[in-house]
Amino acid sequence: MRKRNVVVFMTDQQRWDTCGFHGNPLGLTPNLDRAAADGTDLHLCFSNQPVCGPARAILQSGVYPTQNNTFRNGLALPKDSVTLAKLFNGAGYSTGYIGKWHLADDNAVPKDSRGGYDYWLGANALEACSDSYRTRMYDGDCRPVDLPGYRSDALTDAAIRYIDAHKAEPFFLFVSYLEPHFQNHLDNYPAPDGYEPGYTGRWSPPDLTSLRGTSPQHLGGYYGMVKRLDEGYGRIQDALKSLGLSDDTITLFVTDHGCHFKTRNDEYKRSGHESSIRIPCVLTGPGFQGGGRVRRLTSLIDLPPTLLDAAGIAVPDHFMGRSVCPIVKDRAAPWRDDVYVQISESSVARAIRTSRYKYIVRAEGKDPWRDAASGEYVEDALYDLRADPYELNNVIGYESHAALTEVLRARMLGRMAEAGEGEPSIRRAPSVRSFQKVIYEHELNL
Repeated sequence: MRKRNVVVFMTDQQRWDTCGFHGNPLGLTPNLDRAAADGTDLHLCFSNQPVCGPARAILQSGVYPTQNNTFRNGLALPKDSVTLAKLFNGAGYSTGYIGKWHLADDNAVPKDSRGGYDYWLGANALEACSDSYRTRMYDGDCRPVDLPGYRSDALTDAAIRYIDAHKAEPFFLFVSYLEPHFQNHLDNYPAPDGYEPGYTGRWSPPDLTSLRGTSPQHLGGYYGMVKRLDEGYGRIQDALKSLGLSDDTITLFVTDHGCHFKTRNDEYKRSGHESSIRIPCVLTGPGFQGGGRVRRLTSLIDLPPTLLDAAGIAVPDHFMGRSVCPIVKDRAAPWRDDVYVQISESSVARAIRTSRYKYIVRAEGKDPWRDAASGEYVEDALYDLRADPYELNNVIGYESHAALTEVLRARMLGRMAEAGEGEPSIRRAPSVRSFQKVIYEHELNL
């Protein structure tokens, strides 16, 4: 039996609610919507670290960023890391990487800093060496390569060329786009020509409608970028179909984190809110066709073991996540229903997301660019996502929620210990009168 090919289509900073299957009414993602309907939609998927480099480190290494010192941008993935590329190489696959890496020291990433990928066409920080209509990356010999077209199209074209060149052998291809991330030097979201006007002033998610931030000036371009990405995703699926590879190829669509448009801090991510951490995630191909909508809580840490498991490759014991394959086949299979999130750069913080609640703690007096963790945290936020899905009412410290907070605090400490962060303490938030608010005993079931 032929080994299953794997293609990862990774976007950057894409909110989950840009997708039609998550309720967006603008028709931005017809190709991904169809894939979610026909394949497997991990409907409640989250980033464990809402910033570019650390999120990518999770996907490449299968561990939390604090475990390999990639807890913020600018820190290189250790060269001895056990990566997906090395594991697929060992199983007889050709491996290729195209696009943004963000896990090395130099933009022209040297061979020993590429995580073991055989084929290379990328850049460490694609936003620093390219623009929307000027795509520059570096080949396997660290030579600059300029590609024509809008940037996401240039990466899609390169991915299709790779697939065609490797169609006779099993391959693992990771395509990492910059879109719909902002263009740094402009602090703007440059869509393809003609795409932005049709989406400007249209539908806005309720959190952005309430808190605004930069969304009025940026959503049109952001949505236009998402639209073009979806077209690229459709083109790759078309290429697989035309080459007769669809039935033998697993595809994963995922992003690194979301975007809150400067509503939660002074930039676009790096917070524990849904707008930062909730992401779209769709799997297609063998083992995932007809999987439907999975409503168990999943996260980036679960995706490396999932890809290995689906390809029939042993998952290393030290990987921190779990393959979702069992719950795709059987929704009643055992599964832990919470997600653990580490936050850096804006603050040293941690979050637990359960099916109903969000609990966030932060460290005081720590440098979020120097300190990976802390020995002490203070309670910072508690949201009831059933009553307050857009996290507009922080109830941390409320007398009515004291028993619930005790449960979440214990769970947070347990997750910190599992992630190798020692045994820190969490200081309780000051007590706040609750007035009519109340939490019933049965609501302590997270």
